[in-house]
Amino acid sequence: MSLKIVFMGTPEFAVPCLELLKKSEHEIQCVYSQPPSKANRGQKLVSPAVEIYAKKYSLKLRNPINLDTDEEYNFLSQIKPDLVVVVAYGKIIPKRFLKLPKHSFINVHASLLPKWRGAAPIQRSIMNLDKETGISIMKIVERLDEGPILLQNKIRINENISSLSLSKVLSKLGAKSLINSIDLIEKGEAKYTEQNNEEATYAKKISKSESQIIWNDKAEKILAKINGLNPNPGAWFEYNNQRYKVWKAKVINESGEVGKIINDKLIFYCKDKSIQILEIQKEGKIKQSSEKFLVGNKL
Repeated sequence: MSLKIVFMGTPEFAVPCLELLKKSEHEIQCVYSQPPSKANRGQKLVSPAVEIYAKKYSLKLRNPINLDTDEEYNFLSQIKPDLVVVVAYGKIIPKRFLKLPKHSFINVHASLLPKWRGAAPIQRSIMNLDKETGISIMKIVERLDEGPILLQNKIRINENISSLSLSKVLSKLGAKSLINSIDLIEKGEAKYTEQNNEEATYAKKISKSESQIIWNDKAEKILAKINGLNPNPGAWFEYNNQRYKVWKAKVINESGEVGKIINDKLIFYCKDKSIQILEIQKEGKIKQSSEKFLVGNKL
């Protein structure tokens, strides 16, 4: 017996979930995505990844600017979904919508809840030097990311992984976890566990002020910032009134005067050890390996 499912998601992270759902026996009644937005400094509208996928496979698509309208409420009421799946949709689900599906709204969240509720769990887990993270499938309730948990899957965090790479790993794990969760719901075997709110931590949105590298910090913490903010917004430092974005680096066991640089190796002394930059981008220029950068540049 298949379920009638509405899917809500926007970025590339959500696509593997939609892809596996499409390959399953379940019926995708409709796909919701945020509307196209202006990219970077240009004025051209760019469609999000989920919208592109839905159009490619002729899935019914809705992308309202505002979800909380009578039009959207009535539409969902009329199609009577068994389940609504939400994956990085980017909009709060209105309270009145939560009772519309036969079963529930469920969310694929990229952390081991109740740790890292909120907007930036992948970046925060790396920047916090967490040893593990994972996927939580939870029932959506009125309060953000506080719903009971149906299923969790854990993975280890490699100390050199970027947020982009970790996001790709978690998106695939999230898709598999989602299908397993839907199977449990379909069979009537879903068992939910309430979150312990006393253990909750919050992954607030990354601010631009957090992106600056302060060399008077531990090298491991600086590396975690570089990895956690790669690719966006990117960790950066200023040197001689010029801004540089660091894409890749490593910790080396050298010490010296904090902030001092060994020019021919792009090594910066930190509070304890040192950071050697492996990929760098001068403001207004392209990203380069340290070797290529040092051919025509000097800090």
